Amino acid sequence: MAYDAAKGMNYLHQFRPPIVHRDLKSLNLLVDSTYTVKICDFGLSRSKAKTYISSTHATGTPEWMAPEVLRNERSNEKSDVYSFGVILWELMTLQHPWRNLKQAQIIAAVVAALINACLDNDPSKRGGTRDSCCI
Repeated sequence: MAYDAAKGMNYLHQFRPPIVHRDLKSLNLLVDSTYTVKICDFGLSRSKAKTYISSTHATGTPEWMAPEVLRNERSNEKSDVYSFGVILWELMTLQHPWRNLKQAQIIAAVVAALINACLDNDPSKRGGTRDSCCI
């Protein structure tokens, strides 16, 4: 199922310009009777112009949103990759991400994790690697 979702996102990202979904989450992955996954709900999707999505307005569901989207910064298809990582986390744990937090708390937690990653005493752990932001 994860492979189907990855293939679908790859398909969108291979367009020129790439199509960025901007609201990738488990609720937007449909499963048919043969367990084939299809991506749906393209209401927030955009074509990427040049390097970044021109709109910096935060869109999507905070539990699956990339840190740059939560900070209202420019985004690109890498934001979908972050959301896909959250979906993989869901598949591995069978839990809803950030299940005990409200939206404002989710945003604060992601930002705090990024601050901690930037201020790590070990230089090799700085820079916002995927491992430094826990769900």
